Amino acid sequence: MKTNIFKSILLVVLSITLTNNAIAQEKLTAEQWQADLDYLQEQVHSEYPFLFKKITQEAWDKQVADLRAEIPSLAEHEIKVGLSRMVSAFEYGHTQVPFSTLAKDAVLAVNLYHFKDGIHVEGVQKDDSKALGAKVLAINGMPIEEALSKIRPVVPAENEQYFKGYGLRFLTVPSVLHAQGITETLQQEVSLSLEKDGKRFTHSFSAIPLEDMSRDYLFTKPNENWLSVRDAAETPFYLKQLNDKYFYFELLEGTKTLYVRQSSVFDHPEETLKDFYARLFNFIDTQGVEKLIYDVRLNGGGNNYNNIHFMKGIMARPELNKKGNFFFVIGRNTFSACQNLTNDVETFTEAILVGEPTSENKNFYGDNQLVQLPNSGVKAYLSFAWWQDKPQWENADATTPNFYAEPTFEEYRTNQDPVLSLIDTIDPETTVIDPMAYFTQLFGEGKLEQLKTDANRIIRDPKYQHINFEKEFSQVGQMLLDQQQYQPAAFVFGTFVENFPENASFWEGLGTALKALGQTEQAEEALAKAKSLE
Repeated sequence: MKTNIFKSILLVVLSITLTNNAIAQEKLTAEQWQADLDYLQEQVHSEYPFLFKKITQEAWDKQVADLRAEIPSLAEHEIKVGLSRMVSAFEYGHTQVPFSTLAKDAVLAVNLYHFKDGIHVEGVQKDDSKALGAKVLAINGMPIEEALSKIRPVVPAENEQYFKGYGLRFLTVPSVLHAQGITETLQQEVSLSLEKDGKRFTHSFSAIPLEDMSRDYLFTKPNENWLSVRDAAETPFYLKQLNDKYFYFELLEGTKTLYVRQSSVFDHPEETLKDFYARLFNFIDTQGVEKLIYDVRLNGGGNNYNNIHFMKGIMARPELNKKGNFFFVIGRNTFSACQNLTNDVETFTEAILVGEPTSENKNFYGDNQLVQLPNSGVKAYLSFAWWQDKPQWENADATTPNFYAEPTFEEYRTNQDPVLSLIDTIDPETTVIDPMAYFTQLFGEGKLEQLKTDANRIIRDPKYQHINFEKEFSQVGQMLLDQQQYQPAAFVFGTFVENFPENASFWEGLGTALKALGQTEQAEEALAKAKSLE
């Protein structure tokens, strides 16, 4: 009996010794980390040189060299964050070191969401209920906007919408906060400066394992430990059955309007997308549906070969596929295979797009391959497939909707959906769907005074706030100058400066056109104004 006990104790001691030795062996030297970085660099240059689209090889190699020089003075978590920066520098969302690599062991016990009126605490654990719903002003004393700019290089952000949606998670990772200079040390408890009910206060959140977070589609999933700020008494359409079904539909009460939410381009275990589309279009045909609202604002992608079944179905129904009868809702989660679907809908259908811009470029690198670093085992995923649904001159950072709608914090909390409210106000007979095409039409018809009046109105309409009118107008004005159409150029630049009086290039364009027309005094005034603004 004593011998067995002695053997048991010996086995335990041996096990602890072996475990400690393994842990000691797992701690890499600076040279091993540098070798991993060298391996990543070699793989990128030899197998993925096409990724150098948004950053040059020279600029990227300079970042790699800087990190390599810093590695001997960095802790392990700082090196991993550095590796993530290197991969994220390509700015393609599929090209990444996974979020879990940085966050697996520790994330702050809080879920943040960026609403139209700022970043708020959307979900917390019950012990932190005091902070629920508060607006975030600072992290560890650093103003929130500065903190966001600090973490931006770590996020594989395809565009601003990707960062606004998926990137916000990185703001709650202690290793990222330290590596990016938001905290001076690696802290397991971080304070947030908050504002709630007109009062400002500071609240500290503790770190928990990533697996203890209760979150899906960027929103908190309430349970016995987690609270969501949203009133659970009712659920808006876009969140209905969200955690049970990838796709569902229902008629809006008392109407012939069918609402559809599709939150994945993967098949559901209980129903394939092909079968869902067959059921959907059968319902449309048999129930006399007259208006379709198709919502993919929470759709992060899947298998884009599934998209064809929807496209065939909608294009076979011309009475539904026309302006005012088909609305397509997009947003900050619309990504990957759902960007492909959005591209097809925009190109081949009469849909009116509503919501927020997508989080993917129109043409993009997707479908990634694993590159595992030999010493650390860190996994990097590098994209290899170029998806070009649009001609290159139609490519853009994102698909922008015809009409913009984004929830405020209060709208989300009280289950209001500004998207559906906005759709109710859109009459294609009286509402301008495409402002720039409309302006071009008025210009071509010589209706210059109406163009001026309508431009002044539309520019100030919040439904169009997502359109970069300054950029669009700049291109139009320059084209007129290049074509030596000085009279219309003077007119449009005159309209531009009324709406954008601080834009120096518009004043310069006006001065150039007036000078060519011989209106010297007015030209000099405009050019002087441009110079003062510069």
